[in-house]
Amino acid sequence: MPTLPRAAVVSAVLLYACSHGSRTSGPHPDTSRVVLTAEDIARSPGQSLEQLLLAHVPGLYVGHAPDGHAVLHMRGTTTLMGDPEPLFVVNGIPLGTNPYGNLNAINPHDIETVEVLRDAAATAEYGSRGANGVIIIKTKT
Repeated sequence: MPTLPRAAVVSAVLLYACSHGSRTSGPHPDTSRVVLTAEDIARSPGQSLEQLLLAHVPGLYVGHAPDGHAVLHMRGTTTLMGDPEPLFVVNGIPLGTNPYGNLNAINPHDIETVEVLRDAAATAEYGSRGANGVIIIKTKT
């Protein structure tokens, strides 16, 4: 009886495993929108909003601006002359560039939800200002 080459067996196993994915979470979770709630923030006392976002948003990382302040990047550097940070929108009002970082101006305990928009379709309503992603913060009233 002929035997299959080892590479063929490994390929067949990998193909089978990849095609079936995880039965509990679906084949591909939607990571274009990530929402943090006040409960998520309360479960992580002592962490800054920046640390919470880094822990919950896949692909988010912190870089540094030429003046030294921390800058969040969602999709790498996507602008040459524009603002490298995502657009921050607080209670429907887009924030301008803050030399100390926009997240430092917001108390995490005042936040109801934080929604992170990552893909082009989700950020299209913000035009070129949303090219680096959009972070929508809704505060408690």
